[in-house]
Amino acid sequence: MARGALFLLTIAVGLAALPARAAEAPFETRLLRLSEILGSLHYLRNLCGDRTNQWRDEMEALLTAENPEPAMRARYVSSFNNGYRSFGASYTSCTQSARLAAERYRVEGQALSRDIAIRFGN
Repeated sequence: MARGALFLLTIAVGLAALPARAAEAPFETRLLRLSEILGSLHYLRNLCGDRTNQWRDEMEALLTAENPEPAMRARYVSSFNNGYRSFGASYTSCTQSARLAAERYRVEGQALSRDIAIRFGN
């Protein structure tokens, strides 16, 4: 029994000596989802005649505000692009379904933005 405890203690001390892996901040999952929503909105709103870069500009503002490390920046951009492409594969013309999807994503993005600001804002 004592040898087992000593073995576990040795492992614990060894693990504690290892360099800490950069943990994902708790808000990053939400920001990745928000990035995907922004990409989806950019595609859907332009498809339905709202010819603007509003949602792409919002993504740029998010990247500027966060100023993430290059690897994390690439993940945000990838999420935005995935959101854009996912609807590009489904919708080639503006339909009632596309309008409804855009509205649902707008509402989700607004709620997510508010949640991030409340939980993690300065």
